[in-house]
Amino acid sequence: MSAWLRRRDPAGRRMNCLQVARVLQAYLDGETDEITARRVAAHLEDCRRCGLEASVYREIKSALARREQPDAGAVGRLRGFGEVLLRHGTEDRAGDGDRPPGA
Repeated sequence: MSAWLRRRDPAGRRMNCLQVARVLQAYLDGETDEITARRVAAHLEDCRRCGLEASVYREIKSALARREQPDAGAVGRLRGFGEVLLRHGTEDRAGDGDRPPGA
């Protein structure tokens, strides 16, 4: 986490992947409060898996805005990530940060 984000969230409350998944779409749409946005941004900075998920969401949103079909691979990765979250629930998956969504 960057020093700026730590200073802005002095309690150092960290979000886990499941918490981020619950608010990610609202965060990407600019619909979260400032504190939640900082916490999500910090998590995305540190978690490759969630960062990839956010990229997929952005790609889908951009394709929809252009009224194009989203990349089938992006949709598949997003579905895979959702399935992983459903299978593992709130279980801490430490060490999986290097695996892409759905892997």
